[in-house]
Amino acid sequence: MGTLTIAIVSTFVLGYLGITVEHSLRVNKAAFALLMCVGVWVLYMIDPLSYLTAMHADYQGGAAGVGQAVSEILQGHLGSTAETLFFLMGAMTIVEVVDTNGGFNFVRDALETRSKRKLLWKIMFMTFFLSAALDNLTTSIVMIMVLRKLVSDHKDRLIYASLIVIAANSGGAFSPIGDVTTIMLWIKGTITTAGVMKEIFIPSLISAIIPTLILQMSLKGELSKAQAATEGDSLDFSAAERKIVFFLGVGGLLFVPIFRYLTDLPPFMGILLVLSVLWLTTELFYRNKHNISDGMKKRVTKLLSRLDMSTILFFLGILMAVACLEEIGVLHGLGSWLDGASGGNHYLVTGIIGVASSIVDNVPLVAGCMGMYPIAPSGDMAVDGVFWQLLAYCAGVGGSMLIIGSAAGVVVMGLENISFGWYMKRISWVALVGYLAGIAYYWVERHYIFP
Repeated sequence: MGTLTIAIVSTFVLGYLGITVEHSLRVNKAAFALLMCVGVWVLYMIDPLSYLTAMHADYQGGAAGVGQAVSEILQGHLGSTAETLFFLMGAMTIVEVVDTNGGFNFVRDALETRSKRKLLWKIMFMTFFLSAALDNLTTSIVMIMVLRKLVSDHKDRLIYASLIVIAANSGGAFSPIGDVTTIMLWIKGTITTAGVMKEIFIPSLISAIIPTLILQMSLKGELSKAQAATEGDSLDFSAAERKIVFFLGVGGLLFVPIFRYLTDLPPFMGILLVLSVLWLTTELFYRNKHNISDGMKKRVTKLLSRLDMSTILFFLGILMAVACLEEIGVLHGLGSWLDGASGGNHYLVTGIIGVASSIVDNVPLVAGCMGMYPIAPSGDMAVDGVFWQLLAYCAGVGGSMLIIGSAAGVVVMGLENISFGWYMKRISWVALVGYLAGIAYYWVERHYIFP
């Protein structure tokens, strides 16, 4: 590893450390993420030609074409990142519109209980199964909105919110549309819908149940009544209009995977379609409500101002910084080293990749694995083989071990103001136990149930 590569990796590590101690320094994590992003790319530009020739075999531009080539590379990574960011912003706005207009009240009523532990289990199961139908990012946003209506004590809510991250990532791992990495593997043809759901479902469920069993020990007694009220309790729409808003919003989110299948367009286009239809519908509802003095406060144009832009910028910085690590070959090199060091033990390789996915984004890790390993006609590398199914499980569930290890964790971190240090001290080991228990069950499953 050259001196410049070491400097880039060191800058990433320093930025990462800044994110971990944001509460001690009282500096927003987005500032560190953006500074880290710019820093690694500035260092990259000290000698971009060496990286271009090493990582892009088809590059023919020489020194004169470096600027154009790097611009195209950055635009490519920014395009991929923007897909995620626009999906996130669209989903957050849709959930906000539905929530503000009372659409999630019935979900709150279904979950409502005075027992702290009973609520924990209800939230786990609902989050787990909902994330398989939607995706872990959207599910986390929905469940946090509901959680705020049920739990007023912020210390208790941190426990519930952390479990939402774990359950959302676990639920997304066994569904081909539940997580961006399973979507990647599914589209590439390394896993099938029937195969991954049959063999990864129970390991994923175990990875959520074990943490719930542990976390319930820190919750005792009954909940106090959630504090009155949110703006959503003062409703502008009639019951029929609220139902329409709910079904357009939640039904639209469920429709996004279908839209992707029918059109082959990326998910963010489906989200924008749902948002535009919901926006148009609410505008038509407000058109005839002349007697509502504060109605403008709940229009989509006003709700857009509630988006947490610091979380969006944090996500931008993290993903673009990881893209730089991908461009200098660090991620690919890490994967090759893991394969050699493990002696081809695919349980060990995918297990370590899962741990790594809690530190850096799982998308480039999975993409690197798909590029490194071809699909074999038989054995562990065949379609629905041990390697590919474990990769789907480990890359999805492993992200729960750190709060910034998944899109769901990043969003919940911003929405509930969870500090990196608190999560690492209280939750990381719990998520690790569930993660390892799921892998252990999969080993038993492969040797004795589906040999």
